[in-house]
Amino acid sequence: MDNWLGLADRRVLVAGAGGIGEACTAAFSAAGARVVIADIDESRLQRHENGLRADFSTVEGCEDAVGATVDALGGIDVLFHAVGVNHRVPILDTTDEDWQRTIDINLTSAFRLGKAAGKHMVNAGWGRQIYCSSVSSLLAHPEHGPYAASKGGINQMMRVMAREWAASGVTVNAIAPGYTETDLTKAHLDKPGVREHYTSLVPAGRLGYVEDLTGPVLFLASDQASFVTGHVLYVDGGRTLV
Repeated sequence: MDNWLGLADRRVLVAGAGGIGEACTAAFSAAGARVVIADIDESRLQRHENGLRADFSTVEGCEDAVGATVDALGGIDVLFHAVGVNHRVPILDTTDEDWQRTIDINLTSAFRLGKAAGKHMVNAGWGRQIYCSSVSSLLAHPEHGPYAASKGGINQMMRVMAREWAASGVTVNAIAPGYTETDLTKAHLDKPGVREHYTSLVPAGRLGYVEDLTGPVLFLASDQASFVTGHVLYVDGGRTLV
């Protein structure tokens, strides 16, 4: 097996077993990594040998997921955070509960998982953390208030992590997909005219697929990206150019 990425036998935790997390789990495994994939929805984990049920809305759930990965694999080299929810309503209709749930699941879980995994990586002198941000961290999409705030928070949080941990051999980066065909976006994209509208905004002329994200994630997790840190990689077909 070609190991030019240096991912063979790397110990990986993928947080979030939705479309992006599942696709990247398969890609990591194909590259020879050993992967634990974690999610609160047990039905998403049934196809995975190392599936782990985890509640990322709690401190204990995040810390236990990292601990279980270390126990199962003997350590943790890579964290890919692909946990996300969205509640599409205007700001004036957004409740405190809607706001807090989105921030807790999307952003606070990233902080908790990153901190827990970061302790192991800093002590080991090597690590890769990749967070799933969004073009909504940059573009002001209507009805995306809490979601956009959480993704903007991820971008800035990972930059601080990157700066604090760079001397310890740990890199921290984010991918920022444009509209991608996933379970999270399906119901919205299937509304009349919505898919066509978003497609019209993308210079590449199509929406994203989860397979578009696996290469960027594996690159950022690899030996080849050892000098890349604090970077947001937009994987959007040119959406942020418009």
